[in-house]
Amino acid sequence: MLGQKQAEEAIVSNFSETEIEGRGDELKESEDHSVFSVKSFLWHGGSVWDAWFSCASNQVAQVLLTLPYSFSQLGMVSGILLQVFYGLIGSWTAYLISVLYIEYRTRKEKENVNFKNHVIQWFEVLDGLLGPYWKAIGLAFNCTFLLFGSVIQLIGCASNIYYVNDHLDKRTWTYIFGACCATTVFIPSFHNYRIWSFLGLGMTTYTAWYMTIASVAHGQVDNVQHSAPTKAVLYFTGATNILYTFGGHAVTVEIMHAMWKPQKFKYIYLIATVYVFTLTLPSASTVYWAFGDELLNHSNAFSLLPKTRWRDAAVILMLIHQFITFGFACTPLYFVWEKVIGMHDTKSICLRALARLPVVIPIWFLAIIFPFFGPINSAVGALLVSFTVYIIPSLAHMLTYRKASARQNAAEKPPKFLPGWTAMFVINTFIVIWVLIVGFGFGGWASVTNFVRQVDSFGLFAKCYQCKPPPPPPPQKH
Repeated sequence: MLGQKQAEEAIVSNFSETEIEGRGDELKESEDHSVFSVKSFLWHGGSVWDAWFSCASNQVAQVLLTLPYSFSQLGMVSGILLQVFYGLIGSWTAYLISVLYIEYRTRKEKENVNFKNHVIQWFEVLDGLLGPYWKAIGLAFNCTFLLFGSVIQLIGCASNIYYVNDHLDKRTWTYIFGACCATTVFIPSFHNYRIWSFLGLGMTTYTAWYMTIASVAHGQVDNVQHSAPTKAVLYFTGATNILYTFGGHAVTVEIMHAMWKPQKFKYIYLIATVYVFTLTLPSASTVYWAFGDELLNHSNAFSLLPKTRWRDAAVILMLIHQFITFGFACTPLYFVWEKVIGMHDTKSICLRALARLPVVIPIWFLAIIFPFFGPINSAVGALLVSFTVYIIPSLAHMLTYRKASARQNAAEKPPKFLPGWTAMFVINTFIVIWVLIVGFGFGGWASVTNFVRQVDSFGLFAKCYQCKPPPPPPPQKH
């Protein structure tokens, strides 16, 4: 046992004694297995498994339901290849973010900075490593991405529940779920998402395999057509939705900071992505196989699958998971707002919850203005995720280690499967160029064009986007 204890102390040796003392209660609670505590089991999570569940659960939320729509724009082959491609480069940039976090944390620990009662965020990492301009860029992109990510979850809630109960229109459901999702202000931090992450991943796993099995059981519709790709606008719109799928990095630093040993995060995102492939690839390909081009006018896969108790169960589970994902996306925004108004160190959960409420209001309002379930995913992917998830981390890594002294004193060296720093820079440069041209350039043009078409067709504040038409009035008797 003594040898194991020494090994564990060596893993966290890069962090100062004051930081470990500041989180001593949490470390003791996480590693003391002799006393079982229901509260710590359900509430206080900081292990590698907690981080894995958080990453995997955060990746596959409502986007699971829009991937068949993307396949109808891209075609089967492109849909599968782009999922694998963006999943791998997304895992790479998540690794870069983890490296930069460790670098920032190590430098600050050497300066005896204590992070007790303070959650490190991505914009602070950029500020500490590259200066205030990068802080401003990171803060702007990250907060805007998280804002619209929360909006998408709210739109998804209203879109899904409509397929169980269509007595109310989607806009009314948005009002209701906006109030429900506002309760996430009471969840203090990512430490407290242990049970929610576990349940959330189970819910999306059920939904993905329900979609797969239900599509196979349903079979292909009459005269099914798989004509994609047909138009460049549709192709790049679908591609940016997949780029968005593997862009859950906006909360990576917060998830790392919630770990007892953040240095173990390195490959967690990649392993989570591999699991996500087992959900997204079978479900998207089988739904597209069954319904083909009909998906072009149905961005939510639930709208085409037959109404059964299994589908209703999937809808309810996805609703609960979207509530959880709303909290995932909003929690970093809560932290930023708390820091702005000076409430971040407050220990009272009720006071912090009250202070967080103004963050929910604009999210609620935007979900009512732009209820376009599939197109908004693509627009967010092209205009925000492309920078937040792919371009900024790659550039930040290259600039942080551009000098030989920085590379020599780096807290984390290049992974063993690469020959050295040059290979890392080559990969980062490729990602920046690819995403800038294909993701932001072509993807931005296509997704904004498609989004504007939706606004022109349905208008702002659409009462019931892509709802079934009302039944025709009965013929009048003469």
